Amino acid sequence: MSGSGAPLVPRRQYLDLLLVYLRPHRLQAALLAVLLLTTTGLQLLNPQILRYFIDTAAEGGAVQTLLLMATAFIVVAFAGQVLSVCATYVGEWLGWTATNALRADLAQHCLDLDMSFHNERTPGELIERIDGDVTTLSNFFSRFVILVVGSGLLLIGVLVILFWEDWRVGLALALFALFALRVLWRLQHIAVPALAEERQATAELFGFLEERLAGIRDLRANGAGAYTMGRYHVHMRTLYRKARRAWMRAEIVWMSTTMLFAIGYALAFGLGALLFRADAITIGTVYLIFHYTELLRRPIEELSGQLQDLQRATAGIGRVRELHDTRSTLQDGRGDPLPPGPLGVEFRHVSFGYSPDELVLKDVSLRLEPGEVLGLLGRTGSGKSTIARLLFRLYDPSDGEIVLGGVDVRRVRLAELHAAVGMVTQQVQLFQGTVRDNLTLFTPNISDDHILHVLEEVGLADWFAALPDGLDGHLSSGNAGLSAGEAQLLAFARVFLRSPQLVVLDEASSRLDPATEHLVEQAVDRLLEGRTAIIIAHRLATVERADRILILDDGHVIEHGRREELARDPNSRLHRLLRTGETMAAGAVPGRAPDLLS
Repeated sequence: MSGSGAPLVPRRQYLDLLLVYLRPHRLQAALLAVLLLTTTGLQLLNPQILRYFIDTAAEGGAVQTLLLMATAFIVVAFAGQVLSVCATYVGEWLGWTATNALRADLAQHCLDLDMSFHNERTPGELIERIDGDVTTLSNFFSRFVILVVGSGLLLIGVLVILFWEDWRVGLALALFALFALRVLWRLQHIAVPALAEERQATAELFGFLEERLAGIRDLRANGAGAYTMGRYHVHMRTLYRKARRAWMRAEIVWMSTTMLFAIGYALAFGLGALLFRADAITIGTVYLIFHYTELLRRPIEELSGQLQDLQRATAGIGRVRELHDTRSTLQDGRGDPLPPGPLGVEFRHVSFGYSPDELVLKDVSLRLEPGEVLGLLGRTGSGKSTIARLLFRLYDPSDGEIVLGGVDVRRVRLAELHAAVGMVTQQVQLFQGTVRDNLTLFTPNISDDHILHVLEEVGLADWFAALPDGLDGHLSSGNAGLSAGEAQLLAFARVFLRSPQLVVLDEASSRLDPATEHLVEQAVDRLLEGRTAIIIAHRLATVERADRILILDDGHVIEHGRREELARDPNSRLHRLLRTGETMAAGAVPGRAPDLLS
């Protein structure tokens, strides 16, 4: 994915894509085939009418016959245009329907990939892959069928009729057409590597913009605007150079077509003149040869134009295939069920690192009985949040086992595991959508009555009452319009609506004012009832509700036991921390416990 080029794609893969995504629309594809055949037939018929009209006029034929031929020509031309519009509509519908299905498949595939994949790629790059490359393919799906298949039928029809009229003309123009197609076919891959580099440069630009726009407050606060614009110009300059190189190579195909057809017209006029002077053909047939040569030019030009799109599609298919073939390092479980009720938690000699040569957790073992609350303490970087990520199976440990309710998490379906484990963090992500969608995370089968009950339970009743549109009111991304406390309580409401068996709280009230913190603490009390919980604590006051304490330092468990016992033991780390906290309490903000662990 991160390379600058894309491999040349076997032509079989074009057919595979067409079959996979067009198969559900066989009737529409059949209708398109009929429209293309009929349109091609009408394009071949009209020159015959014109030839008859010219010969009749040259021989002094009846005016009535000429009027009839003129009317027939207009009717056929009009019908051809109508059918051409219909074929274009059906083709575009097929193309966008097929590629929208491909977009959905790729988006779902990316959502199913593990976090190591997403850590290596920016959202902007993935957007360019899922939307930009697939948009290029939409032209391939829709226009390829109409223009390439239709042009191929027209090309064959023209050559057959020319052979029928005069085998010498047919042979000469058939050889010319084969030569032109051969030249263009040899040129079709000339721009593929350059176009792939252009797509990669576009993806890198989008990734850069997404990252900088997301951090615009920090950039402004630290005066990094000039540096950011400098980097932006570097990306734009790179994209410009790669795009210029790609388009210059792609234009070679168009220039070759123009040169080839200068030869083709000379050949058609020369043959027509020779045969007419030899009385082998009529003046109408001379026109017919010229007109069919013009028709011959159109499909070959269309084919050459589509070869340029085919080059872009080749690069797109290569990148789409590369993304689609990327496999998650996390394999879904075989489906062992989790027991009902609160889940016991056990880490058995677990080690893990985000990179193989740097472990974050080192031989961690812990046991938490169903319904117990574990207070997880440690300085920043000690591995507390990593334990939560492993419980969710965002990653798998490099060594050891993680067991929930007596079942290895690797044997549980990911969907069931994510439903059984709920998390509330300090960072609450809101999405562009309604209040209902942000609470249910777009789950449609949660009733409004249940949502309203949960809002009252977590202390958001007053906030909800002030909303003019209730659950149908819209929230914007980035927590705009909500205080930190309201956003935090909304996150609690999400977990309540899921009713998980295990709850992980990542110091959800560490950045709130005392009044709002009191509401959050009440919500925590309700949330922990009848559930197993792990509370990642940055302040000692948070662990007062914990049954057990585990303290991490540099990825190692340095203390683990029941909270009351550790608090009474003068030799324990927890006891020393509590004594230090009592000493510092006089200088702390009233109502707030000192932060000793961050």
